[in-house]
Amino acid sequence: MAAIYSLYIINKSGGLIFYKDYGSAGRMDTNDSLRVASLWHSMHAISQQLSPISGCSGIELLEADTFDLHCFQSLTGTKFFVVCEPGTQHMEGLLKYIYELYTDFVLKNPFYEMEMPIRCELFDINLSQAVQKDRVALFGR
Repeated sequence: MAAIYSLYIINKSGGLIFYKDYGSAGRMDTNDSLRVASLWHSMHAISQQLSPISGCSGIELLEADTFDLHCFQSLTGTKFFVVCEPGTQHMEGLLKYIYELYTDFVLKNPFYEMEMPIRCELFDINLSQAVQKDRVALFGR
């Protein structure tokens, strides 16, 4: 089974609003996760400007020897990215499903303030189910 190492959600101004570690070997502390989110936001923005293709929406996949980083940017500029095992397939589907969970359980929550860290129990529960229980359907395994 493919392993998801971690999930990040970054607001449109580059602030980390959600981070979940799924047992990766190199656990990061809060400061490290903030740095990773800030670095990814900057690289994503720079890639949009440097792309020779007009209308480029930024980096969607970063492949490394030990991990892959898949990114989905919503129309509002919120970025969702997953760090997973190299070669993991169908991450785009998972990211779009996480975005649906975000819109259903976070944005529709009357107590949530936009651009602030996500503290929503229903989102956490459904996210855990999406990553663990529905792994077979999302990954085709």
